[in-house]
Amino acid sequence: MKKLVCLALSLALLLALGACGSSSASSGAGAAASSDSDSAYVKSNGKLIVGITEFEPMDFQDASGNWVGFDADMAAAFAKSLGVDVEFQVIDWDNKVFELDGKTIDCVWNGMTLTDEVKSAMACSNPYFDNAQVVVVPAAKAADYQDKDAVKSLNFAVESGSSGQAEAEALGAGFTEVGDQATALMEVATGSADAAIIDILMAMAMTGEGTSYADLTYTVSLNSENYGVGFRKGSDLAGALNDFFKSSYADGSLQACAEKYGIADALIAQ
Repeated sequence: MKKLVCLALSLALLLALGACGSSSASSGAGAAASSDSDSAYVKSNGKLIVGITEFEPMDFQDASGNWVGFDADMAAAFAKSLGVDVEFQVIDWDNKVFELDGKTIDCVWNGMTLTDEVKSAMACSNPYFDNAQVVVVPAAKAADYQDKDAVKSLNFAVESGSSGQAEAEALGAGFTEVGDQATALMEVATGSADAAIIDILMAMAMTGEGTSYADLTYTVSLNSENYGVGFRKGSDLAGALNDFFKSSYADGSLQACAEKYGIADALIAQ
């Protein structure tokens, strides 16, 4: 009888240890899953690396060489909310997905159009700005280029891999690919290109009286689109940014930043 009791107790002890082991394994699996998240990865590095190009009023350098602009300011604020620093990395726009997947950057935050291609390759935030691709020409010639048929004959400067390039291709127009939209504007200003196709928010900030390109203006709007921020596919940071956008919209800081750079009219409610 004593042997039977001892055997029963031994079996009970083994079952208890097994259950404890399973519980520990489950806990360990949960910790591993947590540590594998994108937010955990960024926090362990102590910084959020943001992929950008020179793109006023979203990302550009001030007189001291600091990156500023609507996107730059909000990226810094988001990084702070995560408890990490922000670091800006200039990228080749054509290689943005490779940069993300290779972890040389953690997000693309640069007035990025939410195309089907982008949404299939990245985990994207909710849209936060309305945008359009517009034709920029010398102001003295603007009257001659007021519709799509008129601008088809122009030779454009476009940012390589951008929505502007896609619109030039859709027009069947000639174009030259350049590194960023700021360079595309410079090509028009110097006469190296007849026109440029760039984002309307940049055109608003950089062309016309009192701007860097007072002798340029924009005419035809070629499409309608939205901006979003892109993270690695499956990243939990996209949801975290959506929550940050909502709270920033609720407390007015998103609107204040947009007003600072003169683009509040295009801001999308969060």
